[in-house]
Formats: sequence, structure tokens, C-alpha cells
Amino acid sequence: MKIAVVFDTVFAGLEHADFQEELEAEVPEAEYEVAEALMENGHEVHLIGFHDNLRRLLDRLEDFDPDFVFNATESYMGKARYDYAVTALLEMKGYRYSGSPPEALLLARDKATSKKILSWHSVNVPRFAVYAPDDKVVLAEGMEFPVIVKPTHEDASVGIAQSSVVSDVESLQERVDFIHRNLNQPAIAEEMIEGRELYVGILGNHRLQVLPIIELAFDKIEQEGKKIATYSAKWDLEYRKRWGIKNIFARRIGDNAMKEIVRASKLAYTALGLRDYGRIDIRLTRDQEVYVLEANPNPYIAFGEDMANAAERDGLDYYKFIERIVREALSRYGKAKEA
Repeated sequence: MKIAVVFDTVFAGLEHADFQEELEAEVPEAEYEVAEALMENGHEVHLIGFHDNLRRLLDRLEDFDPDFVFNATESYMGKARYDYAVTALLEMKGYRYSGSPPEALLLARDKATSKKILSWHSVNVPRFAVYAPDDKVVLAEGMEFPVIVKPTHEDASVGIAQSSVVSDVESLQERVDFIHRNLNQPAIAEEMIEGRELYVGILGNHRLQVLPIIELAFDKIEQEGKKIATYSAKWDLEYRKRWGIKNIFARRIGDNAMKEIVRASKLAYTALGLRDYGRIDIRLTRDQEVYVLEANPNPYIAFGEDMANAAERDGLDYYKFIERIVREALSRYGKAKEA
């Protein structure tokens, strides 16, 4: 097929030939690895990167006239919460594309609303409260310290640090103010669920394949309240090395807990409208209770990263993994046409 790989870039004005040079130079970016896999699978691939000019994006799509769009967009103008806008354009223009629709991107990004939906579906979530600017900051009825304070509409642990975990109202006020001031959005305070941090990758639509679970291990951190997925714990290589933080295939999980992880993850995936592939973030307590922290539509799928590694352990090498996402998406459009 003719497949356009659409992605955001910090550079304006670059064309397919420029991106092709970077791909051939083996620049380690997810969009280039996806494109290489698609080419190895026999597809004609065109790379379309954009920064702030969506009109230009649509023009390049019209020029190439793809059979399918692989949506590798992570943000718009550097802001992850606007990635849905690109997907909405693809939807309105009638392109067949991979991944979740704009509604799911918006819903999963809203940590408060998504938790309400999951709770309604009998999925355990932490108790929480949301603080808009000028709201009085008090601990909500029924909640207990410690709590972890996060921005309501971000992903990839943006705005989360060790100081996000607070144990009194004064510290809660300070962290809420930090979110309002630096990220310009409401803050959400969730009860701190102590336990193991697990990432559950899922492939598919009607028949869901749960991939081998990834665990964020904190081998050099003893204090439970410090074992959290901060921005540095995820992305700062020196910080990870210093504190023995690594992503591994999950250590032993009991049978009953595993059944609940699978049940809750599948429910979260479908209830929030994720498609083709996604990741559910879980906390497993010492008492084997399962809590869903959040859902991640269109998670990072670069070669050697969590989703790709989990798929490979389940029998899908990287080329097969990327092709599987394409086929899952095409299957959706085929069923829609039949209906």
C-alpha cells in the first residue's frame, strides 16, 4: 500500500527527502523506525512531518494520496494535549489511519473524567480531587494523605516529580499552585497507591491481545512513597542509572492478581475508546489489589521500547508488530464498510 507516516517535528519546512536522509542515517526516532518497518514489509512510504502548519500537512497528504496513514503524532506545537487535533483532521478528511480516534485521545488525557468512567465500569482507581485555579485547596472528604499531585491533561509524566507526593495541606497547596503556574491547567490530587508500577500493552479491537507486562523497577529506592514514575524516572538516563530504575518484564504476579489485571486493563481500553494498540498503567499493592492509574492511547512504539519489546516476547518482531497495527486498523474500516 501507499502509506503516509505522519508525525510532529520541531523543524518547519522539511520535506520527505529531508526525513528520508535522517532515516538512512539511522536517527533514533520512532517515526523513522516505523517507516523502515513499513518499507521492509513492502509498502511505499512517504514521511510527512509537521510543526505548526496543518494546512501544509493536508496539502502533502493530498499530493501523496495515501491508501493509509500511520499516525505517529505525539503533540502539536510541542503540546501533547493537542495531538487530538491532528487525528480530527484525518478523520474529517476521510483518511484511514492507525490508532485511537480524537475522542479517545481527549478522554484518556483527562485524568479526572477517565477515572469517573472507569469507576462506573467497576475498575479500581485511586480516590481523587481536582483543583482549578482559585479553588480552595483542602483534602476532599474520604481522602487521606499522602497524595500525588499531577497536571490533569498531560502524559509521559510531565509535571510529576518527587515533590509531587505530599503529606499535608500546605504542601498540597504549593504543588497545586505549581501546576497552575507552570502548566496552566487544573491539578488533580490522587491518593498515593503504594505498590508495583506495571504497564500493560494491548493490541487489537474486538479481540484484545494482552502483551507480557512491563514493570518499572526501583532497585535502589527503599522508601515506598519515592517509587513513582516521575518525569526523570522515565526519561533521564543518568537519574535512572543513579537510582537503579529500569523497565523489565514483570516479576512474578499471582494468578488472581493477573486475572484482575487483564480484566481491568481490557475494560479500561474499551471503556475509554482506545483502538488498535494502547497501554494501561497499573498499580499492584502488596495485598494484590489492582488499581488503574491511567490509559495511554497511541503509546510510544519505537524499536527497543516497552510496547515493541513486549510484542517481541509474544512472538511479534518489530516488523510484524508494526504491520499488526496497520492490519488491526484496516480491519476496522473493512467492518465499517460492510455494515
